[in-house]
Order: sequence, then C-alpha cells, then structure tokens
Amino acid sequence: MEQQQFIVVEGPIGVGKTTLARRLSETFDGELLLENADSNPFMTRFYENPRSSALPTQLFFLFQRAQQLGNLNQSDMFSPVRIADFLMAKDRLFAELTLDKHELDLYDQVAATLDIQAPVPDLVVYLQAPVDVLRQRISNRGISHEQQVRSHYLSDLVECYARFFHDYQLSPLLIVNAAEIDLVNKDEDYEMLLERIRTHRKGSQYFNPMPMIS
Repeated sequence: MEQQQFIVVEGPIGVGKTTLARRLSETFDGELLLENADSNPFMTRFYENPRSSALPTQLFFLFQRAQQLGNLNQSDMFSPVRIADFLMAKDRLFAELTLDKHELDLYDQVAATLDIQAPVPDLVVYLQAPVDVLRQRISNRGISHEQQVRSHYLSDLVECYARFFHDYQLSPLLIVNAAEIDLVNKDEDYEMLLERIRTHRKGSQYFNPMPMIS
C-alpha cells in the first residue's frame, strides 16, 4: 500500500496534535511542519485579553503558515513524507471565532492578497477531546501563557472544530476520540492509532480507541 505523502494532524489546543505530528514524522522519517505558537509574540497578550490582541495574533499565524506552505510547494515533492500540525483550510475558523466584522474583513483582504496555494493533504487526522480533558492536559504541560486560556474559549473552539470537520470533504479524514489515549507515555496507544492512519485512504471515518490495559 502506497504511503500518504502529506498528513495533517488537527485539533484544539491541548488535544495532542503536535505530539502526534512529531511521532509520525519520526515513524515515517518525514519533514515536520509545526504551527510554532511559541514564536508568535502576541500569544501571551491574546490569552490575557483576546479582544485586544486577536487581529495581530491571527495575522502573524496567517503569514507564518503562508511562508511554510509556500516553501513546501517549492520543495521536492518526491522527498519523504510531510507531517503538519495545522491545516490551512481551517485557518479562517480562528479568525471567525476571535475577530469582529471589520477585523475579519481585513483578514480576508490580506489572505486574498497572499493567494496561498496550500497542497491538499492525503489524510487529515482530527483529534477530539472534551473541554475538561483539554484543560487538564494544558495544566499538566505547564506552558505559562496557556494557563490563561478561558474555559468558554475552549468550549467555543471545540464547537467550531466539530462544525468545521462535520462538513470537511477536501481529503480523507480520520476523526479520533483522543480523550482516553496517551500518545506521550504509552507506545501501545500510538501504535494502535498508527495502524489506522496507515490504512485509511478515503472518506471520513471515526476511530474510538479504547486505552490499552497494562
């Protein structure tokens, strides 16, 4: 079976998308593209006061993703697998969630000017988890600015993701209940998910893995 060449892992903050993307890049010896939120100088201010810093935060990510995907399009597509922890088609979801009407109009104008030609993934892995699980994982990993994330923002984000991927048809989609699996400390959980990723080739499928009992 031919290996997918471009795999995207998506999901709300704290769900484990970057962890999974890193592990997949190691497994497939592939190129890793990360959202790299820590490089965004507006993130701390955004979590402290979302309304005041939403627009620069969103525009920074837009420019960052445009550059990363532009470099990807220009690179040798016969090189190893690419793994990303962001989906360009989902970028406007955050804009709609955080920006007012005038800011969203400006965002759309900038995005249109950039004319980003994002490659279509061979597979999107969408990780889901309830807000209480996300909150606990955010607390456990201890990144200072993330501790400011408000529960109502997480709730809105989870709902937006669910709506977005309910209608997503641009590429094969694997929707994973990530609430009960540990991709950091349990290799068995990772291998179980990896097998589904390797074999999923078309349409949308749901995967509700049960945690391995040691």
